[in-house]
Amino acid sequence: MHKEPAVETAGLSKRYGTKTALDGIDLIAARGAVTAVLGPNGAGKTTTIEICEGYRRPDSGTARVLGLDPVKQAAALRPRIGVMLQSGGVYSGARADEMLRHVAKLHAHPLDVDTLIERLGLDSCGRTTYRRLSGGQQQRLALAMAVVGRPELVFLDEPTAGLDPQARHATWDLVSDLRRDGVSVILTTHYMDEAEQLADDVVIVDSGKVIAQGSPEQLCRGGAENTLRFTGRPGLDVGSLLKALPPDSAAAELTSGSYRVSGTVDPQLLATVTSWCAQHGVMPDRISVERHTLEDVFLELTGRELRG
Repeated sequence: MHKEPAVETAGLSKRYGTKTALDGIDLIAARGAVTAVLGPNGAGKTTTIEICEGYRRPDSGTARVLGLDPVKQAAALRPRIGVMLQSGGVYSGARADEMLRHVAKLHAHPLDVDTLIERLGLDSCGRTTYRRLSGGQQQRLALAMAVVGRPELVFLDEPTAGLDPQARHATWDLVSDLRRDGVSVILTTHYMDEAEQLADDVVIVDSGKVIAQGSPEQLCRGGAENTLRFTGRPGLDVGSLLKALPPDSAAAELTSGSYRVSGTVDPQLLATVTSWCAQHGVMPDRISVERHTLEDVFLELTGRELRG
């Protein structure tokens, strides 16, 4: 079993002229896990990933990828990783299937190309040149090229941008299968639901620094509203309900027939509320526990203003 992480950076810094892109990035991505790197435009996530891929050198700090220096030990590292770029890397006149088969031949034990083509819905455009593919087809081809060599680690840059719902879910299934097979995945995305669905760990970057890291559940739990809401007939005895609840709870009828319970919202409190409703002949029309989504947490940490 590998002890070192799939990716580990310490104090990464990078400047472009007077602009500071990275200001001491410390990041750890576990082996065999999906790590989502999120951030507003210009936050530094792309520069961080490009350093880890060996395409850029940091001004200071270190990066280790599968235990190797991505620049100094690039020759040893590159056969072990897959990289999906948002654009580029494909000869515009090459046909989709011949490009993928060419990449597969560069690896010792590639995935079955025909199966991959069918799975990603590329079978209908295999004879089409790259420049004539739609944006979504180009995205799916780039994904296929990144994973066909059975990498130990794959970097996916906005893998579902521009995809229709069917292709998006096919991509999600492929990423989940990669994790199941022990492949480490570093994912950048602007889709918060995608990060919640796929990621074991989320790293939020802003102004060149890591400002939060944890599982989606941990990050969303930190921003929980701790509020339970239900609807029922107007004028219920809220005082009676409050007596049944734990001491740190509060209960109120906000509007006619709309009730809010706040405090430590856990399975026991939910059971207490539903039991009280049953005892008092109340059939709640709706009952919900309010939790912040990853998007809520992201906006709270990075702000709501548009970035250039």
